[in-house]
Amino acid sequence: MSRQDLNNRRNYRVEMRENMMLTKVSTDKAPAAIGPYSQGIIAGDFLFASGQIPIDPATGGIRGNDITEQAEQVMKNVGAILAQAGTDYTKVVKTTCFLANMEDFAAFNAVYEQYFTEKPARSCVAVKQLPKEVLCEVEVTAYLK
Repeated sequence: MSRQDLNNRRNYRVEMRENMMLTKVSTDKAPAAIGPYSQGIIAGDFLFASGQIPIDPATGGIRGNDITEQAEQVMKNVGAILAQAGTDYTKVVKTTCFLANMEDFAAFNAVYEQYFTEKPARSCVAVKQLPKEVLCEVEVTAYLK
């Protein structure tokens, strides 16, 4: 590739970035952000949703004592953000799932598969600790069209 081709590509990317509109997604049906971030951002035809933990938006408290109950609340929170952005679980293209304990994988999966019926791409990892010492967190990327 020539130097001119590289410069043209670079200029195109800068122009696209400057022209791309970013829209914040916010709903009171999911927990408010507990830090300097948004519940979600729409960029072009995609929603990038922040990780959701099992906070009940009505009370602000953690909902559930086991992985099944907590995963259910996480999915409700994810669903609320998807709905606010005008999309749903069937349009999710990628999820990233964080578990506090990989031994919860099967129980988490049992809840997950009820919501993500189109089987999006996924990463699922165990982490040392999650915010507020919850058992799971899920973030999603969804197509809006």
